[in-house]
Amino acid sequence: MKLTHHYKDELAPLVSAVKPVPLSDMKLALVNAELAAEFDLPDKWWQHNNLNEALHDPASDISRFAIAQKYGGHQFGHWNPYLGDGRGLLLGEVTSSSGKQCDLHLKGAGQTPYSRHADGRAVLRSTLRKYIAGEALHHLGIPSSRSLCLFTSHDTVYRERPERGAMMIRMAPSHIRFGHFEYFYHAREQDKLEALFKFTFNHHFPECKKADNPHYALLRSITLKTARMVALWQAYGFVHGVMNTDNMSIHGITFDYGPYAFMGTFIPSIVFNHSDHEGRYAFDRQPGVALWNLNALAHSFSDSCTMEEIRDALSQFEPNFLAQYQAVMVNRLGFDEVTADTVSLLNDWLDMLAKQQRDYTASFRRLSLTSFEQQRSTLRDDFPDRDTFDTWWQRYYEAHQRANHSYNEKRAALLAINPAVIARTHLLQEAIDAAQQDDFSVSDALIEAVKHPFDERYDNHKFSHPPVDDAQVSLSCSS
Repeated sequence: MKLTHHYKDELAPLVSAVKPVPLSDMKLALVNAELAAEFDLPDKWWQHNNLNEALHDPASDISRFAIAQKYGGHQFGHWNPYLGDGRGLLLGEVTSSSGKQCDLHLKGAGQTPYSRHADGRAVLRSTLRKYIAGEALHHLGIPSSRSLCLFTSHDTVYRERPERGAMMIRMAPSHIRFGHFEYFYHAREQDKLEALFKFTFNHHFPECKKADNPHYALLRSITLKTARMVALWQAYGFVHGVMNTDNMSIHGITFDYGPYAFMGTFIPSIVFNHSDHEGRYAFDRQPGVALWNLNALAHSFSDSCTMEEIRDALSQFEPNFLAQYQAVMVNRLGFDEVTADTVSLLNDWLDMLAKQQRDYTASFRRLSLTSFEQQRSTLRDDFPDRDTFDTWWQRYYEAHQRANHSYNEKRAALLAINPAVIARTHLLQEAIDAAQQDDFSVSDALIEAVKHPFDERYDNHKFSHPPVDDAQVSLSCSS
């Protein structure tokens, strides 16, 4: 493995050198062996506490060039320039044998110049949630940052209450956020903004350099990547919870998990973040917020793009979001094409789930397990209003008949797009409760399940069951 430091070396005026300050009794609790193997990371890291010792050694290869990045962000719609890596450090970049580059980023590493009087720490509760979330989304096919490893500790970290501290190493193509560009634009530090653009072109979007206007090509690419990510969030019932621009990645990956959740009962307006009093980041508002955030980012491009170019780049969001969302969703019903009929069936299915308060993921899975060649479906027993379901089912049955679909031929495709397992909040809490007692067996089992979300072995497994009490959960941003 070769650890590089391109961000530190090429953007030195944009960063602060900070050595990690590990927790006092830190122990390695989880390792993402699949991810480690992809990047040929040293086996010795996971042996004899070697990685822990390297993080404690300020002169080690993994610690000596650690940096904190500076950025700003729009938080709940309001500009805040006083942001940055307040508890995270970029350790360097690694490259896989296939040429894929990723950052190694340490979370909970102690105070930095951007901590704003906070302790720079992370807690086991939220760190474990982040670890599992990255794997869950990745294996559903939703672009995401991922966790390499998690360290636990008995050190106390204070949030709403005293909690156990933890640290993790996260991997992502880069940690460049919308807020990086916004900060240097609003601070009128044009030289630093241009240096950031140059770095982004050279290391992350080299194809844009060939365009007549590379900046326009970059904004358009970020817009398209963001549209795809949010389309998949909506398709699988994922609620990010805190879509501030400092939590938005230029790579269109799910980033900075906080009060996230997968929906249980289908409530389009559901909010899980207990700090989001106005429902800004509700599930059904996520596409609109993503476009709002792209508009905020676009100001940073105003010296390099005409207003017409900016409007054109941003105008790509809505049609691409809608096309990708509808394509996935009609596939989830077993149809190959987006047509007026299949979209009407989809909309009525979702309306039925909402009005009859059905579980979102479980309903799609049960639909996949039910032959659409039956004129009368046993699935009707899942719905309180059976007459409405019967009417919908007859249309669904006839649509598949017209398409000459065979359920036996479609079954595998349906089960490969409708998961049995998602990272449900109550399952995450069970894993957290066990981990607080140093038992990571529940976490291991849940991670194994979310890595195989479509596997039939999980049908009728506890991991596929909605909670008995599916009351709306209120989650904290604190970590």
